[in-house]
Amino acid sequence: MSLYQPGILAQPVPSQARYMFFALKSVEALPAALDVLSQWVDGKSVVAGFGSPLVLALGAKIPGLRVFPALNAMVENPSTQHALWLWLLGEDRGELLHRSQKIETALAQAFNLLQVTEGFRYNTDRDLTGYEDGTENPVDEAAVDAAIVANAGAGLDGGCFVAIQQWQHDLNGFAARPQAEQDNIIGRRLSDNEELEDAPLSAHVKRTAQESFSPEAFTVRRSMPWAENGKAGLMFVSFSRTLNAFEVQLRRMSGMEDGIVDGLYSFSRPLNGGYYWCPPLKDGRMDLSAVRPA
Repeated sequence: MSLYQPGILAQPVPSQARYMFFALKSVEALPAALDVLSQWVDGKSVVAGFGSPLVLALGAKIPGLRVFPALNAMVENPSTQHALWLWLLGEDRGELLHRSQKIETALAQAFNLLQVTEGFRYNTDRDLTGYEDGTENPVDEAAVDAAIVANAGAGLDGGCFVAIQQWQHDLNGFAARPQAEQDNIIGRRLSDNEELEDAPLSAHVKRTAQESFSPEAFTVRRSMPWAENGKAGLMFVSFSRTLNAFEVQLRRMSGMEDGIVDGLYSFSRPLNGGYYWCPPLKDGRMDLSAVRPA
């Protein structure tokens, strides 16, 4: 029986993370590299996501997986689709560094490491603006229903999809705004996290109200702040059983539904974006039967 990678829904999220993005270097070296990768990915301390370039290189197809769209009509949402994404989780920043270096070396014959970004927990799961992140996340069985694929067939059940965007904030610019304006951008009061009924239509809470879509667009967000070289923001990570749930939210945020752009874009911008499929686990290792020849 296949199960989802438990780190996807585990609570609480560890205090430290590393996000690793790889490009495919050698198709010939892939079989050996995937065998090595399976030894590292336990679904708890290392979660793996396969991008469409990797799935296509394996001669396979995962229903619902596609390249991240570049939605650049009213605001820019870059597409930087990579072959492989790894999410390393832990409590010790140094241990994560050493682990990521070992993984990079182990995969070097088949993959080139393009980006590593460190994430961390701030306060009680807050964004660096100070606002609570993931307030409307489904929990328990509702989280499983929103995030995990079921009744799709062998090798697919227990898998899920993940959408990733790295957002860079203008924290100084945001902090300079009056508190009421900040609250209206988010759609919640910073003081008590209560939703503002009279918030403008551009408020992030109103743009992304998951129950307001048809069908409802529930996802499980596992985002973390990041900071490096004087820049900072949020590594947005959203797990779901279909990428449509994230994409309809992004389209509305970008003004493509009704011309109203999410207030987040007034102080933050996405630097990249990618879609990935997270294989299920079977007997404690990645079940890759969906991407390997029968």
